[in-house]
Amino acid sequence: MNKQSADGKSKRPKTGRIFSMRAMLWFIGIAMIVVAIGPFVFDKYTTNVLIRSFLYAVTVLTVDILWGYTGILTFGQSAFFGIGAYAAALTFTHLGFSPEMAALSFIGGIVVSMAVAWLVGWIAFWHRASPLYVAVLSLVLPIIVVQLLYSGGKFTGSSSGLVGFEAFDISVNGWFWIAGGLLITLTAIGWLFVHSDFGRVLVAIRENEKRCQFLGIDTTRIKIILMMAMAAVASIAGYVYACYTVVVAPEIAGFVFGTELVIYTALGGRATLIGPAIGAVLIDLTSAYLSGNLPFIWKLIVGTIFVAVIVVLPQGAAPVVKGLFMRLGAFFRRTPGQPAIGDIASLSTLAAVESPSSRPGGVTDFAALKTENLSRHYGSFKALDTISFEARDGELLSIVGPNGAGKTTLMQCISDGQGRSGGNVWINGQLIGRKSPQAVVKLGIGRSFQNTNMFESLNVSECLRLARYCHERPALFSRETDLALPGAAMRIIEATGLEAIFDSEARNLSHGQKRALELTMVLAIEPSVLLLDEPTAGLTKAERTLIGGILADLSRDDELCVLLIEHDLDFVRQVSSRVIVLHQGGLLMDGTVQEVVASDMVKAVYSGQHAIEEHQ
Repeated sequence: MNKQSADGKSKRPKTGRIFSMRAMLWFIGIAMIVVAIGPFVFDKYTTNVLIRSFLYAVTVLTVDILWGYTGILTFGQSAFFGIGAYAAALTFTHLGFSPEMAALSFIGGIVVSMAVAWLVGWIAFWHRASPLYVAVLSLVLPIIVVQLLYSGGKFTGSSSGLVGFEAFDISVNGWFWIAGGLLITLTAIGWLFVHSDFGRVLVAIRENEKRCQFLGIDTTRIKIILMMAMAAVASIAGYVYACYTVVVAPEIAGFVFGTELVIYTALGGRATLIGPAIGAVLIDLTSAYLSGNLPFIWKLIVGTIFVAVIVVLPQGAAPVVKGLFMRLGAFFRRTPGQPAIGDIASLSTLAAVESPSSRPGGVTDFAALKTENLSRHYGSFKALDTISFEARDGELLSIVGPNGAGKTTLMQCISDGQGRSGGNVWINGQLIGRKSPQAVVKLGIGRSFQNTNMFESLNVSECLRLARYCHERPALFSRETDLALPGAAMRIIEATGLEAIFDSEARNLSHGQKRALELTMVLAIEPSVLLLDEPTAGLTKAERTLIGGILADLSRDDELCVLLIEHDLDFVRQVSSRVIVLHQGGLLMDGTVQEVVASDMVKAVYSGQHAIEEHQ
């Protein structure tokens, strides 16, 4: 697995698509045939409705990428659809129609939509904001947009909207091909995007955003940019809608339409892309007929179907249909070496890379880690109180103390600039200030957590590639088959046998394998300071011995500064070069292993803790 070039240098990743395109090509082919012959097969009413349905489906794609793949529940895509539509309607109504005005309104709608999306994202994704915050904010956005349209008077047409403005002189058949072609094109592009290496980043954010941040991934920036891109797509769909219908009304930007887009996504199947697109077309077409034949109860019927699907098929209809096609596909021979849709191919090359020093400008006279009067208060309770110490390269410093002593809180204050109430922290001579976790990672921090913190639906190789985000940015529309890791991470892989389970999803790993994977991911960041919170908790004696030997080697051979939280004093005695004892949020002792073990004060603290636990 560890392949290098003949000159001994690391073999760099090469780009290659490792997911099958067969099913996607079938979908595109069938969709193109339907769109090509549709106007000659469907009656005029159905053709007109399908044009609208195609544009709704384009907007639904944006909802699925945001909600299904990234976990951003949004009801606001209707607002961007409406902005694109009104950009065309307002321009053509008040300035007249011309190719120049058409281009101006098209670009203007996209720019305004992206600006609004940026503002919403900037407000919604502030540090430590709840995921529900963006859902509430996106629900308010369509209401604000609609109220602005109502208050626009004759300029926006108020509640009546704008009607009869001049637009492109294109036949119904032409609009059918344009809308259908737009849907097919954007679905194909979206498919490539969500199945790329960057698409795995979106899934990781959905599943465990906190872990992403501590891998150095700027999740806030990614979500804002993604929201802006999806706003632009929704604006384009709205623009085409206005040019085709020559009628716009505030309802197309309203929260009711925004909620319907979410419903279409849920019914079609979240995180499937094709499912929501097809679902939107079928549901909107069906609703058009039901609204004419059953004008008073058609919404009740659609609502009942929605509730039934959510209860019986919480993942939507697409996974069921996909399962049927996969069973049918089992009867056909698969191309050798070609994975089917949904499969993840293993890496073709796992290469070692040299780990450059994390120190700025090669400076080496700073302590790797320094804290000064570090404090963390929760009201009047002092979880940490004026903790000051230094740790240098090649040092394995264990942090011990009874339960509630403040060990994990200390890790949090070091790795997150906003985690402390007072004091200062320096990493390699640089003050972390109030930097976010992803910014602190770039200073040289790598952290594991007390409870194993993984991405359950991603496999081992995808998790490792995520950890290399800061060093090798993932491709937007492809998958790489090679992965370059630093030597320290490679040693963990070789020692624990992770290379044999690269295709296994994290949820299926044993506890020991998850611990090994998390440690490998942290080392893949190439940190200079390693924070490990009980890395051997729950492991067997053999696994603990293995991890202990690896940590000792990392500090000695790679000159990493390792801070280790551990309750097992025997384990601490075997691996540590120095020990810090915390008690009730204060620094009780800082000394060698022998000094701490022989300390009567430390024995008294632990004896008191055991007495309390026995009494309880």
